[in-house]
Amino acid sequence: MVEVASREETKDAILDATDTLLARFGYRKMTVEDIAREVGVGKGTVYLHFTSKEEIVLSHIDRIVDRLKQRLWTIARSRESAGSRLQSMLTTRVLFRFDSIQHYTTSLNDLLAALRPGFLARRARYFDEEAQIFADVLTDGTNSGELQLTDPLATAYSMLLATNGLLPYSLSTAELGEREEVAERAAGVADLMLHGVLRREQ
Repeated sequence: MVEVASREETKDAILDATDTLLARFGYRKMTVEDIAREVGVGKGTVYLHFTSKEEIVLSHIDRIVDRLKQRLWTIARSRESAGSRLQSMLTTRVLFRFDSIQHYTTSLNDLLAALRPGFLARRARYFDEEAQIFADVLTDGTNSGELQLTDPLATAYSMLLATNGLLPYSLSTAELGEREEVAERAAGVADLMLHGVLRREQ
């Protein structure tokens, strides 16, 4: 067990260093040697965990999204009303990403331009996985009579699309504005989306 924990700790340290170096140098200028130096290990140790610089960076993004999905599932499984859960989840999916890369000076699209095919494929998968979490809450709200909609998964995708413009993909966090502004916009979009699915009193 100690060895497994050590391997996981080393892998996390590599991804932490990648985060730091991406903010400092960007993808093109950052090297595997830089990452190894930042962690304090040999380059060979890095290659024991990852096959390439591309895999390291994409795994770093995967880790951010995995942590976000854990946060979304926690909210989704809470005892709050479906509307309250959806409001919180929509705001969280925006602010979690904002907070995770607010120290980057460029957008993720610009930062990872050299990785575009691999990144875009992953991004589509991220959205699919997030949509399923939202669809579960929408289904729950529909079954309880709180929400009124016919296709939970399609509605989930619409909710994600409505908030995607606030994610730091095409714009840097600086271009998106202050965190409070982003939070306010995300809450506004969430209110608008929920207004369309909350059941009206007859």
